Amino acid sequence: MTLITPVRVAACAALLLSVVVSAHAAEKRALPDAAKRQVDFSTDIKPILIKHCVRCHSGPKKEGSFSVDHLHSFLLGGESGEAVLKGKSAKSLLIELVLGNDKDTAMPQKGAPVSLPEIALLRAWIDQGVSWEKGFTFAKFPRAKLAPRVVKLPPAAGPKASPNPIDRLLAGYLAKQKIKSAAVVDDRTFLRRVSLDVIGLLPTAKQVEQFIADKNPRKREAIVDKLLADNKNYAEHWITFWNDALRNSYSRQYHGGGGKPITGWLTGALSKNMPYDQFVRELITQARGSAGFIQGVRWRGTVNASQVPEMQAAQNVAQVFLGLNLKCASCHDSFINHWSLRDAYALASTFANGPLEMHKCNKGTGKVVPSAFLYPELGAIDAKAAKNVRQQQLAKLITHEKNGRFPRTVVNRLWAVFFGRGLVEPVDEMDLPPWSADLLDWMAVDTVSHKYDLKHTMRQILTSRAYQMASVEARKDEQGNDYVFRGPLVRRMSAEQLLDAIEQVVLLGKAADQRPSWKRAGTRKLDPLMVALGRPKRDQVVTRRESVATTLQTLELTNGDRLAALLQRGGPIWSADKKQTPEAVVDRLFREALGRAPTPKERMTALQAIGTPVSPRGVEDLLWMMAMLPEFQLIY
Repeated sequence: MTLITPVRVAACAALLLSVVVSAHAAEKRALPDAAKRQVDFSTDIKPILIKHCVRCHSGPKKEGSFSVDHLHSFLLGGESGEAVLKGKSAKSLLIELVLGNDKDTAMPQKGAPVSLPEIALLRAWIDQGVSWEKGFTFAKFPRAKLAPRVVKLPPAAGPKASPNPIDRLLAGYLAKQKIKSAAVVDDRTFLRRVSLDVIGLLPTAKQVEQFIADKNPRKREAIVDKLLADNKNYAEHWITFWNDALRNSYSRQYHGGGGKPITGWLTGALSKNMPYDQFVRELITQARGSAGFIQGVRWRGTVNASQVPEMQAAQNVAQVFLGLNLKCASCHDSFINHWSLRDAYALASTFANGPLEMHKCNKGTGKVVPSAFLYPELGAIDAKAAKNVRQQQLAKLITHEKNGRFPRTVVNRLWAVFFGRGLVEPVDEMDLPPWSADLLDWMAVDTVSHKYDLKHTMRQILTSRAYQMASVEARKDEQGNDYVFRGPLVRRMSAEQLLDAIEQVVLLGKAADQRPSWKRAGTRKLDPLMVALGRPKRDQVVTRRESVATTLQTLELTNGDRLAALLQRGGPIWSADKKQTPEAVVDRLFREALGRAPTPKERMTALQAIGTPVSPRGVEDLLWMMAMLPEFQLIY
């Protein structure tokens, strides 16, 4: 006989209750009517959004690209489209999601569901026009420390561990993330990667063979030093990066102000490895041919009262050298960071003949804002001084020894170039936390201690085991604070790298003493092929290019006239030597383009393409095939 104890009665009651609750939960909720009264944002709506939305849709965390931080972002919506339709709550996506009848899209995904009375208030709010407390934002904006921070370098993790400072700093991070440091890439992959990164060119077949055969255990450090010492090719490659950031165009004309391209100054600065702090000071003070950076902003003209050339200069200086965004703050107090309209105008006045009148959303306020630096704790700008004096004071404050943000920003940019992702991401939001603060701070202080020698900083990165790790694909589930460093990301070649690589392979078909030099793509005027491949027009600051192929790029690469003309040149060049066997042509082409011999299957296909005897059209077809290979277009 089974006894029914009080405990069993309670358990059965709990089980029955859970079944009833589950059954009710499975029922679809009917859409409640909108509340009949006038709702107030502060007392009725704000608590609902704080309770159910802010955790996943505010600040840096914007799931589904939807942010409730402020009215503008709320109305903009996210990946699924507009969240609300003013006056039409029953048709608004937000109401459908919070009603929660589709468990896959119900919001919030975690925590208590939005109650029906709360939905009724939200409906009334939408129907009544989505009012918002003036100037209110849910965001709590991070503010990174300004001062430099000295980080003690940990000892190497063992006798076989890498002595490189970057690896010593990363050892603890990798251990904490339970990531085993993978073996470094082979010599061929490393040489190709570092050559493209430092000078923007493929290593030749001869260089690959010599590097692989070299038995020197320090050969990787040696090749890094050799590439960094190649001043001409280094400058012709890195001028692309700085042209993008400084909006230096070879062909477009500036609007007024006497602005001129800074190509000559920039080439000279890169060729002689000008210290970075001096580089920035000369740009801001318009010294010795660098004036186009400040004066050249006039090529946009006066867009509106809030976008006068002086404001454009302030935005560009702040973004490029300090990694901060003043674009919203040039029209009103920013909704995306802590900078105010007054902050932006104070910096802009430094570039004006006198204090600027502050305009809010294109309307004058009658308030005049004198010159001031964004970080007054570092020092002041004399608002009464001449413009050139004010700019000299600004340059000194930006490069001030106590401004740790300045070296952190450039170190972060270099890391992003070589690894495909910054220590801080996005690279122009330096108030966000880095995934390794110790590494960022140590590298910044090390750069300053070596007198802002960026080649020294590059060498530290390029000779690290971290840089030599196998590349990894970017993971969609590791964004923002969820990112975990596992090695360099696979990257697409830039437009200039790809075009130089193709032209280089084409010309290598000539005998060594007959090869002409060519004008590197990074030093040429913009053309439609470069546009298709992602080179910006340089009418705005670009500190990073997207590494995702677009439809336009795909069409241009598979059916573009300009690329076809470039590859067509290779047919006669590579088929000219009638003494070469088809097998020799195929082998040389693979070694020059990919740094390796073809596989048996590749050799058979290539031989069928070029024909016997080797035909120009056949070689052209093979060049097309090779140029389309991911192995050719990507940096692994």
